[in-house]
Amino acid sequence: MASITIRNISDDLKKRLRKQAAENGRSMEAEAREILARSTSAPKSAKPMTGLDIFKPLRDLVDKYGPFELELPPRTPIHDPFAAERHHASGMKEEAQPFRAAAKRKRK
Repeated sequence: MASITIRNISDDLKKRLRKQAAENGRSMEAEAREILARSTSAPKSAKPMTGLDIFKPLRDLVDKYGPFELELPPRTPIHDPFAAERHHASGMKEEAQPFRAAAKRKRK
């Protein structure tokens, strides 16, 4: 079996290792071996995704099938299902309501 020496550890780190070893019923050396074994055999976590990782499936689709364009529907005024209720509750004429007056203007 091989052995290693670890130099220049802080007194605080040594105290914490001694305490952790005592809590687990091991010597400091056995505790250090266990920590090293766990940390080197743990599965690597997936690296965080970047914007390019999110975009890649779409880019692959375009590369495979070619570019495509989506047909946009024509713009229409927003339908407000509660407009009639607000109209009756406020007592205002529809033209006097600021959010309705802007919608009635013709767009150029």
